[in-house]
Amino acid sequence: MTILYPVATNAEQALSRPLGRAARESEARRRAGGAVAFTTDPAGPAFPTREAAIEAYGERLEPAEPADRFCQLTQQVAAEAGRAPAPVEPAFEDGRRWPAPGPAPRTVWRLTVSYWRIPTAERPLDPPQARQARRGKQALEPQTLQAIARAPLRPVKPQQPLDIGLFEVRPPEAPHIVMPDE
Repeated sequence: MTILYPVATNAEQALSRPLGRAARESEARRRAGGAVAFTTDPAGPAFPTREAAIEAYGERLEPAEPADRFCQLTQQVAAEAGRAPAPVEPAFEDGRRWPAPGPAPRTVWRLTVSYWRIPTAERPLDPPQARQARRGKQALEPQTLQAIARAPLRPVKPQQPLDIGLFEVRPPEAPHIVMPDE
């Protein structure tokens, strides 16, 4: 079963009018005419219950063709207006160190779409490296900070190969020879 992911600039376009469909990055690059990145983004409104989301997106979640399975439902914490959980102090009461947890946060259900994303001016492919952003001393958008946090670490320069292993030595009389130490 090969899933054909849409090639688009955002999740909404991937659902409504993609430029094409591709299973591999090379196919997606040909359809987009340039670089692409595989991503999964939320699309559409948030629903309070799973049943409401299934009712709205039923045909997208259970398509007739296996190649069309690029959408799924995910449960997310509802975005409250800037409310962060308050820090909790240790209680040390009744033999317990921490107090009873508060109520669970309100959650919503969203449709997430996996697709080949084409870069745009507002959302380029690669975020800046954390090191470069820190040294640049400019204020960064919250979305850029999240992208930096999700990006894999990349080396500044390629790692040099090791000359010798852990249990190998170079004798002083013949430094061009590597001998086992044990």
